[in-house]
Amino acid sequence: MRSKTLAADYVIVGAGSAGCVLASRLSEDKNCSVILLEAGGTDQRLIVKMPSAFYLPMQTKTLNWRYRSEPEPHMNNRRLDCPRGRGMGGSSSINGMVYVRGNAQDFERWAALGAHGWGYDAVLPYFKKAQGSRAGSHADLARGFAGPLTTTNGVMTNPLYNRFIEAAQQAGYPYREDLNDGVQEGFGPLPMTVGDGVRQSSARAYLPHSRSNLRILKHAQVTKVDVRDGKANAVEVKIGRRQITVDAAQEVILSAGSINSPQLLMLSGIGEPNQLSKHGIGVVVESPGVGQNLMDHLEVYVQQACTEPLSLYKDLSHWGRIKIGLRWLYNQSGLGATNHFEAGGFIRSSESQPYPDIQFHFLPAAMSYDGSSQAQQHGYQAHVGPMLPQSRGEVTLRSANPLQAPRIAFNYLSEAADWQVFREAIRSARHIFSQPAMTSISGAELSPGAHEQTDAQLDEFIRNHAESAYHPCGTCRMGSDASAVVDPAGRVFGVDRLRVIDASIFPHITNGNLNAPTIMLAEKLADAIKVG
Repeated sequence: MRSKTLAADYVIVGAGSAGCVLASRLSEDKNCSVILLEAGGTDQRLIVKMPSAFYLPMQTKTLNWRYRSEPEPHMNNRRLDCPRGRGMGGSSSINGMVYVRGNAQDFERWAALGAHGWGYDAVLPYFKKAQGSRAGSHADLARGFAGPLTTTNGVMTNPLYNRFIEAAQQAGYPYREDLNDGVQEGFGPLPMTVGDGVRQSSARAYLPHSRSNLRILKHAQVTKVDVRDGKANAVEVKIGRRQITVDAAQEVILSAGSINSPQLLMLSGIGEPNQLSKHGIGVVVESPGVGQNLMDHLEVYVQQACTEPLSLYKDLSHWGRIKIGLRWLYNQSGLGATNHFEAGGFIRSSESQPYPDIQFHFLPAAMSYDGSSQAQQHGYQAHVGPMLPQSRGEVTLRSANPLQAPRIAFNYLSEAADWQVFREAIRSARHIFSQPAMTSISGAELSPGAHEQTDAQLDEFIRNHAESAYHPCGTCRMGSDASAVVDPAGRVFGVDRLRVIDASIFPHITNGNLNAPTIMLAEKLADAIKVG
């Protein structure tokens, strides 16, 4: 195994939602050299590019780390899937492409938790800088229209979308044209990161086709950050059978995500001393917050049978899928060009809740997110669950072997308040489905089932059927206190020239999908790095 050394001003670990943004923005300076390291391979496969095929990359080992949680004690000891993108674009190449920024109050919470400079007024310009919206008017003060990340609204050709939005209004919720306006509460079109019928991963949106000062190494798994004399000097990389050292003249930036970034810090001697010594790793920096504060969103499907042939059921047969694929291959249009989550909304779980904490994704079909199961009839569903959970978990090392997956314990539903919000989410979905716009075409409730009514019955349904929405974050928390891992500029406490910039540094989970706020975060910190 022969070793060699490469060097750049900035070495970025992970070509995901944040890493691609950073690589693009930092390399805009022609006098600055950047090396971007990605453990996976290309994002040019058709199953990545085609929006409606989003469930296929999650089933593909070369595109997904395929992590699983430890047995979850509050969920009948089930082990839940925790897919993470492996390849150019990271999780933005395997996600559901829903573009949700979060609520304005989420970022006020960040600032209150010690992430100074991250209030809503400070982050809004970076959301707009990133976004290239193809919906709305330039008079819309919250939208961005010139950014690299193309977002579109679905064409809503399926009548169930508008019926769902109408039913939500009949249930007393407002219509909201832009669910990313900061207020968020209400129902309306749910934007997606799709442009011209093709998935807009961060790699596709941000990475230039060629730039002499940006070098991208694929199939390059970083095994350790080399910290000497109190500063990060290089990273150790495994490419096939070769071991390579990549020196950083300015900074090492970890953008490996909420699972791999804390794992890399711990492998490099940065973490809780007892955790490190248990695996024979010398303590370089005592940082007890590394791997802690793990948050995620859980969801269930509230499914309803449809008495008229309006759903996607007729399109989900073997030949139906072939037809969708052929049309998409021809001109990137039709059902292949959408993620099918074209309508959604946000509500509060109670009047005392100051802003929304429940999200709805509406799907005009009754089927699982990963495509592994579907109702054998026409139907539709809402994905619902608590968006601001109080439960916290952790990521810890399983061993000192960097090639072994870490231990992921979400500790889902360990707080009573999360159960209460979950029950309200299910009951709210039922309330919307019971409105005239839906009841004229509704059959039996398929899930949980009309017989599941009491708190105890709903709790048992949640315990057995809740799934991750695939939004892990918070494991390298940004803040100003002793348990924070990084400061508000992403700099790791106790180590010079080392930053973490990805969803792991969120102080608190946001109300909605995490891709958009992760890209915003990278845009903002790219500017912070440029100004020093």
